[in-house]
Amino acid sequence: MKKKRYILSFAMLLVLSLALAACGGSKQLSMLTGGTGGTYYPLGGQIAEIISDETGLEVTPSASNASADNVADLAAGDADLAFTQTDVMANAAEGINSFEGKAVDNVLAIGSLYPETIQIVTTADSGITSVEDLEGKKVSVGAPGSGTYVNAEQILAAHGLSIEDDIEAQNLSFDESTSGIQDGNIDAAFITAGTPTGSVEGLAATTDIAIVPIAQDVIDELVKEFPYYAANTIPSGTYTGIDGEVTTVAVLAMLAVSDSLSEDDVYDITKALYENTGEITHEKGKMISKDSALDGIGIDLHPGAEKYFKEEGLLSE
Repeated sequence: MKKKRYILSFAMLLVLSLALAACGGSKQLSMLTGGTGGTYYPLGGQIAEIISDETGLEVTPSASNASADNVADLAAGDADLAFTQTDVMANAAEGINSFEGKAVDNVLAIGSLYPETIQIVTTADSGITSVEDLEGKKVSVGAPGSGTYVNAEQILAAHGLSIEDDIEAQNLSFDESTSGIQDGNIDAAFITAGTPTGSVEGLAATTDIAIVPIAQDVIDELVKEFPYYAANTIPSGTYTGIDGEVTTVAVLAMLAVSDSLSEDDVYDITKALYENTGEITHEKGKMISKDSALDGIGIDLHPGAEKYFKEEGLLSE
């Protein structure tokens, strides 16, 4: 009788162990993306799915306030992976701008992804045709400390304007910004995101929009002063009603990671991402490549990412 009970107990434990392995065997990781109206959120969902499918890791993406908050949450141990801008990450590592006195030393890079275009969006009948025309206007500049906010601050300064003194600054998300433009509550908005951006597409479908250009001489000054900027062009037809090219600047989106993740896990994540970009259906997937993954990276790579890029011959031993 005891033998039968022993066999039964053993069998039940075996079944329970197999069930637990099947249900909970994957390591759970969290990925911070961005607002639902931007590029990070939909793209992050696809990248998380690829990593989950290709590795023994289960990556769960979530919406967030994007760049600066994402880096802060990584540093605090509240997330494992996150999207951010290369300029914001560089600021965090140096302890400047929104990270003044709070330098981050426990967040590392996986790699860069694609250019993030600074788009100054307004309506076609606003009368705003240059950055200087923003003076005295209600302008969304993103949340204080966000990548968009820093971009707005630097671009306005390059035109002799300041957020504090020369515009009526509004701290809105991308969706709130485009809704505000549509409703007439604000005049323009800085939106730093990969193009086409969902919230801007939605606005262009109902409202005649314009995107304010940045003059070439100012672009040259910005790139010289802040090397993480690059000259960029928004092609004609990117949005309904935009019939000509718009000159502007861009930074790079990147994927950052907590230094607490193991070398093996980050190696698997890096390999899964850069070897399966063809599975990404989002428009920005075409721009993600291991050959450009080290562009604009201003911080150290995670050892797992470094191992992958060395194997691919993209880093010297």
